[in-house]
Amino acid sequence: MTSRMSSRVSELTAGRVPFVHATVVRAQVPTSARAGDDAIVLADGSIEGFVGGQCAESSVRTAALGALKDGQTVLLRVLPEGDVDFPESPGAQVVVNPCLSGGALEIFLEPMLPAPLVQVVGNTPVADALETMAGLLGYLVERSTSGGVTGPAAAVIVASHGRNEEETIRGALAADVPYIAVVASRRRGSGLMDELGLSEAERARISTPAGLDIGARTAPEVALSILAEVISSVRRSPVRVASVAESATPAAAPVQAIDPVCGMTVTVMPDTPSLEVDGVTFWFCNPGCRDRYAATTSAR
Repeated sequence: MTSRMSSRVSELTAGRVPFVHATVVRAQVPTSARAGDDAIVLADGSIEGFVGGQCAESSVRTAALGALKDGQTVLLRVLPEGDVDFPESPGAQVVVNPCLSGGALEIFLEPMLPAPLVQVVGNTPVADALETMAGLLGYLVERSTSGGVTGPAAAVIVASHGRNEEETIRGALAADVPYIAVVASRRRGSGLMDELGLSEAERARISTPAGLDIGARTAPEVALSILAEVISSVRRSPVRVASVAESATPAAAPVQAIDPVCGMTVTVMPDTPSLEVDGVTFWFCNPGCRDRYAATTSAR
């Protein structure tokens, strides 16, 4: 990784911006990329760096956006059409790209996702234990005693014993936080839900008493039971790609289309080759496919 690329990775990581780091691990002549070449793919489909020409880049972009969505690493094999003498890699995702001029590539795609944000409200022993244990799990913890929701959180846990509960709960519901919990007895929690005048759907989104029923008694045990629910919610929820520095509404994902000539999935970008025929826009992996399709349609 060059110093410039390393600096960019550090910048994005510090800003909690999700991206995919793509690294060429194997390249076959005559591809223009070489082992060690790398690039960053952002959630809007833009690419910074170099992992091959336009045809290879199109395949990398589409696969990287998929990796960003599900959070899983991918070993991508980009092969030209026809027989290729290129050793297999078990478990790799294979893309046959007809527009490659020759050679094959293997590219490792690593999603770099911000740690889930857990907001803990309260100045209590349970809140203290939640802050410590959530940090050990690798979560980013924001602690507050004044209540409210400040960012695109994966979880908001109110452990304030009656202080600033209403504002925080309403804020978390409005922000569509996947996991909301209130540390309270069953009776007090039910009474609080009644006071807030929540609908049945809204009440169902709030865990109170918070946490799994494991017979917890001490503050650390209560925190453990709550974080078990947080883990389950984080693993079941879609990856949230908004950064703390951005608004809570992430940018729309790029549109994808099928190249009518080669059948490749194409991620549509401002410079993606396109052609309008009879009022319908078609998208292509490269200008060659577009020109072939244009020639076919004009001959009809």
